[in-house]
Amino acid sequence: MENAIRPARSGIFIGLGANLDHPRHGPPRQALTAALADLGGRGVVVRRVSPWYRTAPVPVSDQPWYVNAVAEVATDLSADRLLALLHAVEQAFDRVRSVPDAARVIDLDLLDFHGELAPGGPGKATLPHPRLEGRAFVLRPLADLAPEWRHPRTGASIGALLAALPDGQGIEPF
Repeated sequence: MENAIRPARSGIFIGLGANLDHPRHGPPRQALTAALADLGGRGVVVRRVSPWYRTAPVPVSDQPWYVNAVAEVATDLSADRLLALLHAVEQAFDRVRSVPDAARVIDLDLLDFHGELAPGGPGKATLPHPRLEGRAFVLRPLADLAPEWRHPRTGASIGALLAALPDGQGIEPF
């Protein structure tokens, strides 16, 4: 049954975010651009990047606002290996994973991998990203790149997902 609602094969989309200056790469947008270049040096082709957005922290907190975008990439890596590579780039950029939803110098999330469904687990990708449908900072830039995108599990259109977002998720063009 699940295959009956699956959309046509989509691309590979990565969420980009940061809200702290990086000591070597500068403000969040510069650091995220440097991370994309680093991915390119590791064999991941960055095809397109959405417009950049300033976004309020989710959940609401007194943290600085984030800079977010979505990139469409191409790679011969599997989803699990791409996720490991994203974590390696985060580590190279001094990402500290300690407290969930903490401020960060870089965040790279595998959002969708050709519309595949995967339950995740240690060292395994959860596909699609388990919280993408409730986050304006992911859906708005994803809609800019892929306005016909549909959630791989539910089949919901990106327009419907945007319309269903709760109030209070501040997002504005950078």
